[in-house]
Amino acid sequence: MSLALVLVYASVISGFVPVLAALYNYQQLDTVLKTMALFCLLSVIPDMISLVTAYILKLTSFNNLFLMHLFDMTAVIFFTIIYNKAFYKQILKKTALILGATALLVMLFSSIFIEGISLYPSISNTVLAIFLIVLSLTYFYQLLSRQEFMYIEKQGLFWINSGVLFYYSITIFLFMLYTKINGEHKYYYLMQSITNIISNLLFSVGLLCKPQDQKTT
Repeated sequence: MSLALVLVYASVISGFVPVLAALYNYQQLDTVLKTMALFCLLSVIPDMISLVTAYILKLTSFNNLFLMHLFDMTAVIFFTIIYNKAFYKQILKKTALILGATALLVMLFSSIFIEGISLYPSISNTVLAIFLIVLSLTYFYQLLSRQEFMYIEKQGLFWINSGVLFYYSITIFLFMLYTKINGEHKYYYLMQSITNIISNLLFSVGLLCKPQDQKTT
């Protein structure tokens, strides 16, 4: 078994880690983290379908790329809700909604008129990555500029946001170059799997965090 295939299996399995973390710590989760936990649960489904069809049932002719298009749109909806609730200022909340609606429209247009649902969603993935990189950096700015004393490493959203920024700031280059890689797709899956495993571990840490008291400075 090749290293790339081993990492694919490990990547899919790692998707269950934040789900288990959320179940273990469910009573301590606030609304935002519960929304993230639901997204983690839903994100396991397309990975499992892809794994079963491509590697277990050997259905190499089965086109499951439409699942990627659907996942990208689902991710935009969930993270728009998450960041809209996570931001404190109304202007940032509205910005998250506007950016989310714009990203979703671009994805729909690309899926219908440009790439189609049967081709790899390079444009949709890139749009999703840009959308989440902007929001995650904005959240970090908000977190670090607050006037309350807090241990940011004990804040669940700090780890969730770190996982989002880590994953999409790395994979955005893979998304943009996917159609140019040609026969080197195995390297794409190698990098994507490693990045996905690390981000799932960061999500798990965030979902295991307990609410922290904050003190005004």
